[in-house]
Amino acid sequence: MTRQSMLLAAASGLSLLAVSSAAWAQDAAPASDTQVEEVVVTGVRKSLRDALGVKQGSDKVVEAISAKDIGQLPDVTIAESIARLPGVNATRDRGNDSQAVVRGLGARLVLGTINNREVASSEPDRNVRWEVYPSEVVQGVQVYKSQSADLIAGGVAATINIQTIDPLDYRGPSVVLRAGPVYYDGGKDIPNYGQTGYRASGSFVHKFNDDLAMVLGLTSQKQKNGYVSFQGWGWNDSNIRTPVGASDSSGDLNNDGVADATPWGLQLEVKKLEQKRDGVSTGLQWKPTDSFELKFDALYSNIKIREDQDQAVYARNRGNWGNGNQWDYTQAPGASYILVNNAVVAATLPGASLTSILARYTEDKTLFATGLNGKWNKDQWTIVGDLSYSKAERENNWRAVRMDASPVTPFVLSYDVRAGRKPTVTTNQDTLSMAQTSWNGKASDNGGQNDGLEHLNDELVAGALDFTRDLQGTFKSLQFGFRVSDRTKDHSQGQWFVCANPGNLSNIYDPSVQDQWGNCQQSKVVPTNLLSSYTVGGFNVPGVITGDLDAVARSLYGDNAFNYANARDNLAQRWKVNEKVGEAYAKLNFATDSFAGSWLTGNVGVRVVTTKTSSDGYRQDAGADTFTAVTVDNDYTDVLPSANAKFDFGDGKVVRLGLSQVVARPPLDELRASKTLTTWAPYTGAGGNPDLKPFKAVQFDLSGEWYFRPEALVALAYYYKDVDTYIGWTQTPETYNGTTYAVATPVNGGGGYIQGVEATFQTPFFFLPSGLDKFGIYSNYAYVDSDLNEMTPSTKPLSLTGLAKHTATVDLWYSNGPIEARLGYKYHSPMTVIYGWNGSELQTLGTEKTLDFSTSYQVNEMVQVRFQANNLTNRAMRTYRDGDENRLGRYDIYGRRFLMDVTVKF
Repeated sequence: MTRQSMLLAAASGLSLLAVSSAAWAQDAAPASDTQVEEVVVTGVRKSLRDALGVKQGSDKVVEAISAKDIGQLPDVTIAESIARLPGVNATRDRGNDSQAVVRGLGARLVLGTINNREVASSEPDRNVRWEVYPSEVVQGVQVYKSQSADLIAGGVAATINIQTIDPLDYRGPSVVLRAGPVYYDGGKDIPNYGQTGYRASGSFVHKFNDDLAMVLGLTSQKQKNGYVSFQGWGWNDSNIRTPVGASDSSGDLNNDGVADATPWGLQLEVKKLEQKRDGVSTGLQWKPTDSFELKFDALYSNIKIREDQDQAVYARNRGNWGNGNQWDYTQAPGASYILVNNAVVAATLPGASLTSILARYTEDKTLFATGLNGKWNKDQWTIVGDLSYSKAERENNWRAVRMDASPVTPFVLSYDVRAGRKPTVTTNQDTLSMAQTSWNGKASDNGGQNDGLEHLNDELVAGALDFTRDLQGTFKSLQFGFRVSDRTKDHSQGQWFVCANPGNLSNIYDPSVQDQWGNCQQSKVVPTNLLSSYTVGGFNVPGVITGDLDAVARSLYGDNAFNYANARDNLAQRWKVNEKVGEAYAKLNFATDSFAGSWLTGNVGVRVVTTKTSSDGYRQDAGADTFTAVTVDNDYTDVLPSANAKFDFGDGKVVRLGLSQVVARPPLDELRASKTLTTWAPYTGAGGNPDLKPFKAVQFDLSGEWYFRPEALVALAYYYKDVDTYIGWTQTPETYNGTTYAVATPVNGGGGYIQGVEATFQTPFFFLPSGLDKFGIYSNYAYVDSDLNEMTPSTKPLSLTGLAKHTATVDLWYSNGPIEARLGYKYHSPMTVIYGWNGSELQTLGTEKTLDFSTSYQVNEMVQVRFQANNLTNRAMRTYRDGDENRLGRYDIYGRRFLMDVTVKF
């Protein structure tokens, strides 16, 4: 019998035991409504007390954030609030917490919902970037860690649900206004760049009468969170091509019989960011009778990003391709190097290249999500119908001008990216003293480039119908229902390159401008009056060149350098995936006060999910640049049993059990039918896999809690996931026209386990003398272990994406009358993250320790003043490649963030 069979058999046994034990009871206790536990990480002591009361009544493994007052959440993104919950981490993007990681599993295995509805996403896969959701319009967030038959399938790690305001249930002030400045010090070294933005919101709740109410919320936020990033392009572990004049191509620098890896290149990037987010949330609730209720809600969010980039690329391809390791690192006069784990991590290179890039990235993404929910009950029946629609779009554009430095004297460059220190680069010549030229070489390397017109569209329509039949006695109710959804995600991209005047190129071969390989035949020096340089703090690097991108592009390529009319459809990036899902479930709820001296409540159920996908894309013909359209269909069905039980022994002692089969459908972009192949050796390729099956596991949950005082809790939870299959990227051999290609593609991997422990402790310091008892603590710790790994690198695979063995949160709070304060510490050990546009770009995020502070003062019933400081220790984000700390991925210095605002309520 397999491990999964044993666990499923145990699930059945647990269900039968709970149901039969309940049936034996003679005096069944009345059933309580299913409730969600709340863990309030900020707020007053009363909120903490109310939260624990709800937590104690839940029969599921759930964590939550409660914001009973509109705009109460102080964080800039929802992810910052979620990340303080037990077993939850968040990965940063542009300095803000963005995607959630739960119980050691990455964002691809977290299902995001709004008001319990699946929503579209502006990401290529199906991930949710939580900064899209303004925290001001959120009433609460629930993190479901265990599965129940009535929950939408898809959250192997967790299902995170955002709850908007029900206006009839709202008891706060009618109008709430909040505004204040936000300051980021990460961009303090960037010339002519302001660092101050703002955050503002307003909400209005109006009750027309006792039966009808509406809510309207408006938010606006501007961030000037510029920062400096140093990046490694990766290391070449393959044998090196034989260089001219060299007899050995093994890449063995120190003659120890082992090939030594050299970096493809290093890059400094200064990002002058401006992010603007505007949001509108509205809702209407009508309850004309006790037996009928109708709710409508809608959320619109738009984020616009402009990112002007000043980049410097060092030692590109030195030791790789036709240059050879031996020549660059051992034979060039004055060359030297330092090896760690057979990889060059520091070196001095005479004749190395230095390329400056002026670039601009823009992104415009929107989310619209709406739904209509009707509830009717009569006698023992309750019927709930729900219709929802969501659409997410993203349009982004990257344009750049590349300039190679022309040294006046022999050029020498040194670099050092070893672990435990900040990356450094030194040169023997000032960058601006050298002529900056756009000249010979492929246009894609040395000319102007526009990867623009990238467009992503995701549209989701869904409907659900749920029935509940109240029962008498031990079995309290029977639930069953149906859900259907139709989702389509498509992606396209335009692209073109240009060469320096006198010609202007739009990916059409012109012998007066290009040679037969596409190399530009003309060159031009950028006028010195268009460029300047500056230095940045936090790194030891040469001065960075800057200038007006549009003016520089006009001087090199003319007025039409970035004309969209020149764009060519990049068929390799054109794909569409349609996903149709049908779900049906049944769930039996039971309760009794006569089981082993405890009050037992719980449920047992099953959910059946049928999925059909149709994937469109273009596949490159072997040995050619032509593409052929292709469509691949796939379908599968999953049966997902589940059982949950809560034992309440009184005196605040509670035990919970859960057992379920869980799945997460494959990322939508990885289902694309596209495939590209190189036309040169070594022959490689990349593509999607329309035949992927979902990530699947059997999950066991056990939680013990002791509510030993009001506002006080000690809890310990254990979980075990027996994984049947997961999804990872690997290179598989595929033969076309007699040539074998190593094609990078996502595939289903084998089984294994994931297990972990979560501990929570929170209490006011009631045991201290008067005055000091106004202080308290909220803390949690999580440990995760697994025998599963990603599939790359093939020689030493990385741990599963999102798996940080250790995670901890400690919040010290103070609440006394009008004054509240919190000092928060967050820690996680290294974990694998996806740092790119698809799941194949894996890096390891190093240990992070961050310290935040917030405080507020209630001036009177109407006015509150709040101050918040994040990343007080200015902790840099560091990633590394191939599981080796010395192979730098990124070193980003985001700086600190300071926020102050005033809230007025009336």
